[in-house]
Amino acid sequence: MDYLIICTAALLASGLTLFSGFGLGTLLMPVFAVFFPVEIAIAQTALVHFANNLFKVWLFSRRADWHTVLLFGLPAFLASFAGARVLLWLADLAPLYTYLLNGREFVVHPVKLVVALLMAGFSAMELYPAAKQLTIDRKYIPAGGLLSGFFGGLSGNQGAFRSVFLLKSGLGKEAFIGTGVVIAALVDFSRLTVYADLLGSAEVMGNLPLILIATLAAFTGAFWGSRLVKKVTLRTVQVVVAVMLFLIAILLGSGII
Repeated sequence: MDYLIICTAALLASGLTLFSGFGLGTLLMPVFAVFFPVEIAIAQTALVHFANNLFKVWLFSRRADWHTVLLFGLPAFLASFAGARVLLWLADLAPLYTYLLNGREFVVHPVKLVVALLMAGFSAMELYPAAKQLTIDRKYIPAGGLLSGFFGGLSGNQGAFRSVFLLKSGLGKEAFIGTGVVIAALVDFSRLTVYADLLGSAEVMGNLPLILIATLAAFTGAFWGSRLVKKVTLRTVQVVVAVMLFLIAILLGSGII
């Protein structure tokens, strides 16, 4: 059942990322987190995300604006190391508290609570129309790279900040997508180097077939999405996904999942 749910999520999430406003990692990580500890879920999602982004780089990199990749992507690459280190630090902290609900004991872990708060925050950004109207001066693009990279390393949620800063950079739609996937691949590479111990753990190594199949599903979704790239962004999809992620954040932060 976990194979079916995770691979279906990878397929749909990868296709929807070009239209929903969320990245594959934002949509897929909560599904992994239902079956695995959060830090393992983030590491496994990062593998699928990186492979999928390499595929997207092949599809879209010729349209990337390399000046923007340098201005935004280099700070993001460096900040991702710090974010990934914070994730590992949070994963080692003791639980914050436990509570009983209907006779069952639930445990709230710092790493789950932090990731849940980030998910809820990014979901709120999608639901709040004014966030789409933010105007960021181009001179702040490196600062946006630092924010995006840090949160990408910490939780895999990097697309929201990247979009806020790059949407105002004067890029056309296809250049925006191409630039975004190149930057996302850089951030993935940097955080995967920090996740090395997690990736080498018995739990992750034992799930390599699942990760491989989920990656292939994501490839299929990315290819499907690339055929529809000229379609108008579907606001309904954005809202539905944002609400679902917000609900998952509540369950994650409360220790229920």
